[in-house]
Amino acid sequence: MNEHIWEILTDAFPKLLGYGVRVTIPLMLLSFALALVISILVALVQYANIKGLRLICRFYIWVVRGTPLLVQLYLIFYGLPKMGIVLDAFPCAVMVMGLNEAAYMAETVRGALESVSKGQVEAGRCIGLNYLQIMRHIVLPQAFRVAFPALSNSMISMTKETSLAATITVMEMFRQAQVINGRVYQPLALYTLVALIYLAFCTILTAGQHWGEKKLGSYGQTSRQESLFSRLFGRRKAV
Repeated sequence: MNEHIWEILTDAFPKLLGYGVRVTIPLMLLSFALALVISILVALVQYANIKGLRLICRFYIWVVRGTPLLVQLYLIFYGLPKMGIVLDAFPCAVMVMGLNEAAYMAETVRGALESVSKGQVEAGRCIGLNYLQIMRHIVLPQAFRVAFPALSNSMISMTKETSLAATITVMEMFRQAQVINGRVYQPLALYTLVALIYLAFCTILTAGQHWGEKKLGSYGQTSRQESLFSRLFGRRKAV
């Protein structure tokens, strides 16, 4: 019996890992990239306090954070066809997961933006920088450093959430495990193997997060700011 299970696992492992690399990881990366873009835009709207757009952003965050991701997947994939809108499973999963995670990441980015001292923004205005230049050279670099750990956690969380895409027929790693289990019926062994592969993926991402935090933390914030303002002031003097 043990030999039979071992044979099943050795046969299933390369298939599961292959789907993990070809489908699960790309699904996570695409969803995270979409979430990052949306979250930055939503956070910037709130930071700039554009009233009409800010209300829309707050409504979006309220709705998305207040409803389960699984329900959102079902609503878009199975519900929209009733209105004549049909989406393929993979792009649907990317869109829904990206929109879902963006609502959480937007609050992270907004908090990071607001953590930057207002005095630095005023100093940027004093030397003649416009709003976009202030955001690019002063606010966003510092905000990214603050938000990096939380954004990295979001990426790790999204890696695990990709398993929910199996519910809308995306043939990712967990769905492939379900297919194999339907043939051999060894749920404990197969799902343990899948869990270990997810654990390996998340461990690699966690190591990358620690490396990134160490790299960002190795540069003194004060020295970076002084270097930035010296470059900007020097540029103004040259003009």
